[in-house]
Amino acid sequence: MGGEFLALLEAYPTLLYLLVGLFALAVGSFLNVVIHRLPLMMERGWREECQEYFGAAEGTAEGAAEGAETAREPHPFNLAQPRSRCPHCGHAITALQNIPLLSYLLLRGRCAGCAAPISLRYPLVELLTALLSLVVVWRFGLSWQMVALLPLTWALIALSVIDYDHQLLPDSIVLPFLWLGLVISLFGWFVPPATAILGAVVGYLSLWSVFQLFKLLTGKEGMGYGDFKLLALFGAWGGWANLLQIVLLSSLVGAIIGLALILLWGRERSRPMPFGPFIAIAGWISLLWGDEINRTYLQLTGLG
Repeated sequence: MGGEFLALLEAYPTLLYLLVGLFALAVGSFLNVVIHRLPLMMERGWREECQEYFGAAEGTAEGAAEGAETAREPHPFNLAQPRSRCPHCGHAITALQNIPLLSYLLLRGRCAGCAAPISLRYPLVELLTALLSLVVVWRFGLSWQMVALLPLTWALIALSVIDYDHQLLPDSIVLPFLWLGLVISLFGWFVPPATAILGAVVGYLSLWSVFQLFKLLTGKEGMGYGDFKLLALFGAWGGWANLLQIVLLSSLVGAIIGLALILLWGRERSRPMPFGPFIAIAGWISLLWGDEINRTYLQLTGLG
């Protein structure tokens, strides 16, 4: 039965695009939950650890206040519970009101309970997830590379938005996909194991070295450790040879987007700009078209 279904998808690529697109819309809806809740879950965990270490041990008033604040939060609080609600009126979002893209359009971008505007980010994340997923299908077709890259694409979307909002790249997302890159290298889908291992090491140490040098010269921290791990992730997936390409491309993407945010949206120049989203964009592009980019560069420079 499974072989017949795969043969059907190969015979009718439009069906593959349709199924992946619809599934990716649902994934995009879940990514909105991850983007909103995961940083809160991490903050809550840090607060509870601090309360246990400082508040409970010393019985301070601050510890008691933190404990009361924690008690007011819903229990349990994770990616599955509690049920999604309107942040303005607390209206519980029903299944029919949570259909990706369609519900937003039918509700005209407003809460069904209080008519408060719903952030445009939610449908945009869903749409972006579907579009990038379709690009992966278009690039690799029905293959193991497609199967591997779809979850990575979804993870990169969540990481990029979380880093933009909180200057944070959660280990709970980055590290599993770093290890996944090393594991799939055993099957040779992208690079062989030795290249993947060396890529992870070089990816981490390269940005770590830049970080240490910048800190030594300026006394400031120019990036976070999550950026090192993210570049190591791409080293594990694509090998060490494309790391320079990713760094250069991420710097170019960062300059373009940063300038656009300042000129078009009035972002303050002094406001920190997270580097993680630019690494994610550059790394994703490199995994899909890295070899083509290298060949084009060599041809244009006459080195090929």
